[in-house]
Amino acid sequence: MNYILKILLTAVAVLVIAYLLPGVVVEDYGTAIWVAFIVGILFSILKPILVILTLPVTILTLGLFLFVINAALILLANHWIDGFSVSGFWTALLFSILLSFFESVLQKLIEK
Repeated sequence: MNYILKILLTAVAVLVIAYLLPGVVVEDYGTAIWVAFIVGILFSILKPILVILTLPVTILTLGLFLFVINAALILLANHWIDGFSVSGFWTALLFSILLSFFESVLQKLIEK
């Protein structure tokens, strides 16, 4: 049940970020749920593999390369989901940073 609540709250965060950030388009709430689900799957399965493969670069950049990995995964979700559009790499980078921020705030609210 907690996973479903997290997906729904992440979908709300995706809609808010799409409203605030020019260059990100989410057609409706159903699309936002799919974005939250696919991004969650990508971040839980593909991101650890990419982090291990790019560990030297991540260490060399003091962890900043993780932002590049996040943006690449957002762009991958952009290609897979109809109704979700991100205009470019820098928009995907900012989207992933804002999404991480909103998810951490929502996680603190769920804990209380």
